[in-house]
Order: sequence, then structure tokens, then C-alpha cells
Amino acid sequence: MYVHINPNPNGMYVEDCVVRAVALITNRSWDDVYIHLCLEGFIMKNMPSVNTVWGTYLRSIGFINFPLPSDCPKCYTVRDFCYENQNGTFILATGSHVIAAIDGNYYDAWDSGDEVLTSVWRRETNAGL
Repeated sequence: MYVHINPNPNGMYVEDCVVRAVALITNRSWDDVYIHLCLEGFIMKNMPSVNTVWGTYLRSIGFINFPLPSDCPKCYTVRDFCYENQNGTFILATGSHVIAAIDGNYYDAWDSGDEVLTSVWRRETNAGL
């Protein structure tokens, strides 16, 4: 089920989906997550929104890559994933967008349920939180 949420303090909807999703999942402020991602980007000499930067950050706070089904790699949507994964805390990526998912619900500033997934991160521990 889709749940509208936008933790951006200025209510913006553009270019900060990684920060919004991670802030929601970690119960941290948008500002705190932004600073952590910028620091990781600085260390890696890359932008905070680059997959390898936020992926490294997610690993440092207890997330692992979660395998996607291989039977339909171009049709497995955010909505499909949430329907099949009613328990757990996840960060979902579509290649151009990042969404928070908790216990079968996906949280976003717009209904991204029809977006096709390219990767999924699952929280395994509360390391660094």
C-alpha cells in the first residue's frame, strides 16, 4: 500500500529521493541524512545521490543487498515487491528513484508503485543508527 510522506523540510519533491527514503527508514532528520551522504560522497569523491555512495552508506548502517526475482527482471514493480514482502524494512531503487518500504507499505512523495525495481536493500541490523 502507498503512503504519502515527504520528510524534506522545504516540501521539495526533486532530486532528494535518496535522502527522503533513508531519513524515513532510519528515523533520522532529512538534514542529518543529507550530511552523512555528503560526507560519504566527499570521502568517495562522488555525489551523494550516486548509487555506490548511498549503497556504501546503507551497508555502514546495517543494510544488505536483497536479491530480486530473476523470472521477470523488467516487470517486478515496487507494488509487487511490497505485496510479496509484508515484513521488513527496505530501500527500493528503480535506477532513477529511491523509495522506502516498511512491512509491505511503500512511502514516497508520489505513488511510485508502478516503477520497476533494479535493486533492493534490506535492513539486517541497526548498526550505526
